[in-house]
Amino acid sequence: MATRLVGDFFEYRDLGAIEVKGIGEPVSAWQVLRSSAVASRFEALRGSGLTSLVGRDDELDLLLRRWARAKAGDGQIVLISGEPGIGKSRITAALAERLQAEPHIRLRYFCSPYHQDSALYPFIDQLGRAAGFARDDPSAVKLEKLETLLALAAPSDEDVALIADLLSVPASERHPLPNLSPPRKKERRLEALIRQLEGLARRQPVLMVFEDAHWIDPTSRELLDLTVERVASLSVLLIVTFRPEFQPVWIGQPHVTMLALNRLNRRDRTILVDQIADGKALPEDLLGQIAERTDGVPLFVEELTKSVLESGVLRDEGNRWVLDGALPPLAIPTSLHASLLARLDRLASVRLVAQIGAAIGREFPYALLRAVARLPEEELQAALARLVASELVFQRGALPDAVYAFKHALVQDAAPAACCAARVSNCTLRSPKRSKPNPPN
Repeated sequence: MATRLVGDFFEYRDLGAIEVKGIGEPVSAWQVLRSSAVASRFEALRGSGLTSLVGRDDELDLLLRRWARAKAGDGQIVLISGEPGIGKSRITAALAERLQAEPHIRLRYFCSPYHQDSALYPFIDQLGRAAGFARDDPSAVKLEKLETLLALAAPSDEDVALIADLLSVPASERHPLPNLSPPRKKERRLEALIRQLEGLARRQPVLMVFEDAHWIDPTSRELLDLTVERVASLSVLLIVTFRPEFQPVWIGQPHVTMLALNRLNRRDRTILVDQIADGKALPEDLLGQIAERTDGVPLFVEELTKSVLESGVLRDEGNRWVLDGALPPLAIPTSLHASLLARLDRLASVRLVAQIGAAIGREFPYALLRAVARLPEEELQAALARLVASELVFQRGALPDAVYAFKHALVQDAAPAACCAARVSNCTLRSPKRSKPNPPN
């Protein structure tokens, strides 16, 4: 289970079964050796076993049409927006699968929440992976590998030197690094990277996927802005994926298409559950719970279905799964629960309001919340505004007649737990007299 949760983010050594204090039976253990070379969070957690794409036929058709235009020299950009788990990476993987038989060059860039202050991290990472850098390669070997990679675009010696310097590969006599001021070097380096893309596009059409732009660093954002400008005249399809909080400035340009991924409908959720269950029917009541609690978010559907199948409450009878005993309450998968707890934890000042709203229900009217919470009007409205801004809660209508709804049933379930966690044990219901919170236990 532990290695399934962290996936292929790391390389491991199997230590076998070991005795652990407090646990009767030996447990399997692994030693983490190092981070893996897998760049995509999606691939690290999913591996190679992908379910078939469900409910995205129209979206995939749109991408294929934009690809056809890009191949003809009419460069295209598609901005794919969606909440976590909605399938942004999955649809780009599906497009790559459809294009496998076509001659093209594929470039993949991944932003990281841990490198938002590292200039040009997605481009450094991509170049290092594409060149095949090994951890123990000496500088001379790295330079040879980089020269081989860049040669596809026929770069100048200065461009090779600037890109090598970006990857911390020392300059050589073949490619001397020009003596430039830092601002000028940055400008020339960005242009060198753009010329590299232009050179590749002259050889073959390019599929360029830039994932998780909500974590982009400022310098990469500058380079992406330049790329968006140049793509219009290149045989390039640039796909940029991001969460709703990212605000792209390129919308409205003639070669830019916005694609917002919606949640799956009930039928598609059922199809996805059926895939994960290997085509074996689940009890109707259980299937209904999964469909309701996951709100059509594909990742939630997959994780909750897997959690149920691994829980031991079902018996495999060949062509169907049979429930042994009463239908259990479905637990939120650990990774999703932790993620929601973390988001609520970052909204410390509004946890109380979220907890009260969750106690009322998936939807809660402002009038009822105000009566139950008995908080000052200004404080209550400010807390609700923050919840809405976080997109954990949606607002329908205007105050004082507004009705609020949790984004997912999973968010509603996580809200009370966030207030009960040890690190937020001072989150207690306050009386009208505004009593002080209880001290931690």
